[in-house]
Amino acid sequence: MRRAVAAQRAGAIFYLFALPFAALTIVFGLWPIALGIEVSFTSSATALRPSPTFVGWQNYATILADPQFRDSLWRTLLYAVLAVAANVGFALAYALLLNSRLIGPGRTLFKLLLFMPVVTPDVAGYVVWRWLYDQSFGAINAVLAAFSLPGFGGIASANTATLAILIAELWHHAGFYVVIFLANLAICERAQEEAADIDGARAWQKTLFVVLPQLRPALVVNVVYALIQFLKTFSVVIVMTKGGPNGVTNFMSYYAYQFFDEARYGEATAMATILFAIVLVAAMTVYVLGERRRA
Repeated sequence: MRRAVAAQRAGAIFYLFALPFAALTIVFGLWPIALGIEVSFTSSATALRPSPTFVGWQNYATILADPQFRDSLWRTLLYAVLAVAANVGFALAYALLLNSRLIGPGRTLFKLLLFMPVVTPDVAGYVVWRWLYDQSFGAINAVLAAFSLPGFGGIASANTATLAILIAELWHHAGFYVVIFLANLAICERAQEEAADIDGARAWQKTLFVVLPQLRPALVVNVVYALIQFLKTFSVVIVMTKGGPNGVTNFMSYYAYQFFDEARYGEATAMATILFAIVLVAAMTVYVLGERRRA
């Protein structure tokens, strides 16, 4: 009887502490999403009125018939795949390096240097990167010129703009993924590594067959988070490229922003709803596949 009462009290305390966070999530998270979906079915001219005019799927039909939107959609998906692979791959390699014996007393310094960009305001960081890429006084081309190497087009060239913002986002986000991998490495089973050493396994064999399988939880978390992050890429575009040059960095989030700026709220929220659905499906798919393999 006493155990049942204690369990009820513990449950009540849990809900008491969880209630404020649940309320904040509903008010500032789920409610705006629901309102945005509702606006996507209304006429832009009346979207902000108390009694808007509902137009059904017309806004969705309009944007799906727009070739620029379709280009933006495929460009966003391609960039997300590249950015996830680059960030998670780099973070994994960096975390394994920090966890190895190759780095001695300077390990903490390397962690700090990589994590500092994560806590740097993204706008400030991307402004600095825009200056670095500048064709007139940018430091990157100045260094290349000093070694008689060809210049880097950066954000001024359609051929290199996507790579340029990918590098900037790698600098800004990779430290977060490294921390997740390091947290997982800290709880890995050392006995398996010791057994591999006794069996005479080489370093690459131990990493591939012993360490990496234990990093699956961190890998799933990082891939899911990275997918969400890079499918909705926005701040780096608005600060550095404004969707250019020639629209090569005009991703879905920025394209929807342009429609908002033109007061085309119905079409803009329709784009945002499609992007939300893509993010949700992609993240859930990766999570479910990761959990199935883990089981």
